[in-house]
Amino acid sequence: MSLFFDVLSSINNPNQQASVSQLDSITSSLQQLSASSGIQPNQMQSMMTVLGGALRPMLQKQQSTMGGNQLGGLIGQLANGGRGGNASLMQSVFTPQLQQQLTQLISQKTGISSSLVQMALPTLIPAVLSLLNMGSPKPGVQGSNSILDTFLNSKNDSDIDLGHVFQFANRFLNPGTI
Repeated sequence: MSLFFDVLSSINNPNQQASVSQLDSITSSLQQLSASSGIQPNQMQSMMTVLGGALRPMLQKQQSTMGGNQLGGLIGQLANGGRGGNASLMQSVFTPQLQQQLTQLISQKTGISSSLVQMALPTLIPAVLSLLNMGSPKPGVQGSNSILDTFLNSKNDSDIDLGHVFQFANRFLNPGTI
């Protein structure tokens, strides 16, 4: 739950890029995917939990190689590229082989068919990257990405469970629903 609190903190921090409309856009893309593909909310939550667990060590390795600020910049490019059509950058980082490995892992751990997971990944990965990018400082403001820092450096895996983060985000954005 710590990561979700960082999301809320970033939304309330005028020096960070996060906004309620960004969070709503990210969760709406997941809800649209769920509705169009027949993925149940609990399945979507499980997929996000497994995806986050798989991406975290990969991003930690990238951080140790390139440094935190450069990783934050790359995530920003990827998050914005997911919407802006920079598919080549996304493909260079999330190669078909990596996507296949993620598909198999998520399918094995959740019981969701690999074809459904493979179809969902092009929406799930940009959603995660967009969420992680919300903690970035606004242009011209010094600082680090608090959400990415929490995601990479938390000692407690339950604090950074992306399935729970998106579940809490839905509750925050739609207070009358379960």
